[in-house]
Formats: sequence, structure tokens, C-alpha cells
Amino acid sequence: MTPEDPTVLRCAGRTVARYTTRPELAPDHSPRPYLHPVTTLGGRPVTETVPEDHRHHLGAGVAVPDVAGHNFWGGRTFVRGRGPVALDNHGVQRHDGFKLRDPDGFVEELSWTAGGQRLLREHRTVAAVALTDSAWALDLTFSLTNTSGRDLSIGSPATNGRPGAAYGGFFWRAPKEPAAPVVFGADADGEEAVHGVRSDWVALAGEGWTLVFAGATARTREDPWFVRAAEYPGVGSSLAHGERLAVADGETCVRRVVTVVADGRLDRDGAAALVRKAVAS
Repeated sequence: MTPEDPTVLRCAGRTVARYTTRPELAPDHSPRPYLHPVTTLGGRPVTETVPEDHRHHLGAGVAVPDVAGHNFWGGRTFVRGRGPVALDNHGVQRHDGFKLRDPDGFVEELSWTAGGQRLLREHRTVAAVALTDSAWALDLTFSLTNTSGRDLSIGSPATNGRPGAAYGGFFWRAPKEPAAPVVFGADADGEEAVHGVRSDWVALAGEGWTLVFAGATARTREDPWFVRAAEYPGVGSSLAHGERLAVADGETCVRRVVTVVADGRLDRDGAAALVRKAVAS
């Protein structure tokens, strides 16, 4: 591959995802690399980008609404006592280059910059792993190192005063369909039962597809899940749920989320079995 070639992920002989490294987006979208479209092995798209309801949602990737007051999520910023406010505080995740790029994955270096300064250096690893003839897994690890020269903290609208809105970290925006997707976890059913809860995994099941999101390390599993289904379909892990996440100067924060991408609608036992296989891969 040359740097000009499109970055694609292949699994079981099929293209299952495309990765945009330098999107042309307005500053208030917090430009950043993202995966879209991601598809099942049968070719069904399971991501959405720049949807009408949230123009700053970009497929699957990493986004954080508050890094020391800078917005790396896009859109408005939730300000305590004021609510969502349009601020000129958006950052950029800059693709610095690939350390490795193979058909089934890549290792990438990024800089999170805002206000003319690099706040974080990210090391991102993405791999496509075959599971069955109808399911594969996207394995994504991100390591954020504070390079600002001072202590930082990561927040969310929840830590800034908006209950239930602890988004920020890994995030996957799924396609909006006529009916909301079915939501279930390892031992619970429904959006309200899994949102904001720590669980080994959580699943969205739509029209002919199922996504199962699993924390693949003990530290990742400590982060509660952020889940939306009725308003829009999306799942993420919460770096800052009940309180801000402190990242001291030079410190590194690491998370790994494995997402099972399956054709058809999985039941709880089927989802759990594929998660076990994906995380062990």
C-alpha cells in the first residue's frame, strides 16, 4: 500500500471497513479519523456518519467531549448552569502516520491538538478478526498519553452537570432504522437497564444485524456503558462517568473494546459465545 491508497480492513476475504484518516470536516465537528462504513460479512452497513440528528457523529472511533475544557467530540459543549452551548473550543485528532498497515489491521499514531498545543498523543491499534462464517470482530485499543506538560483531566456532560450523559471514549454510531434496535446485556434487557451500568458486554440488534460491545481488559470493564436506542442508535464506553478522569503529565490511559459484528439477530447465549471467542482471539 502507498499512503494515498484508501485504508480498508479485510476479513474472511471481504472488505468489512474503511478508515478515513484526514476527513474534510468543519471545525465544530472536531475532525478525527473514523471507521465508516463498517459492514457485516454479508455486506450490511452497521455504522453511520454525519447523520441529520447529530452531524458530528462519525461512524466508529474515539471521541471525548471534554479534555481540559476542549471539545474532541463535536457539536455543542455542555456548560454547568447554562446547558449545551456553541463554543469555539473544538480540538482535532491529527493522523500522524501508520506504524503498521496490513489488510486485517493497522497501528496508528495520532496527536490530539487544541489551541495550538498537543494535549495528548494517541497510539491506536485496530484489527479485524474472523469468528464464524457470519460474524467477525473489530478489536480497537487506544492509548492516550498526556504530552501537555501539565496535569489534565477528561470530563463528560455528566461530570459537567447533565445526568445520564457520560459519553466520551470509544463510540460507535449505528444506522437509524424505522424501529429502534433491541438492546440487551449479559444479564439485562432494554436501554434503561444497560445504560450507565458496568457489564462485560452490551448488544444492539437491528434489522438483520447485531453488534456486541465488550470491554476486553479489566480496566475497560470498569467503565460503564453509554447506550442510546430510542433517540438514536449508539454505544460507547464512559471514560468519565461519575467524576472526571485525571491524567497526570506523562501518564497514559489505555482502553480496549472488542465489537462483534454479526449478520442476523443474536440471542443472549449466541452473543455471549461470540464475545468469549472474540476476546480470547
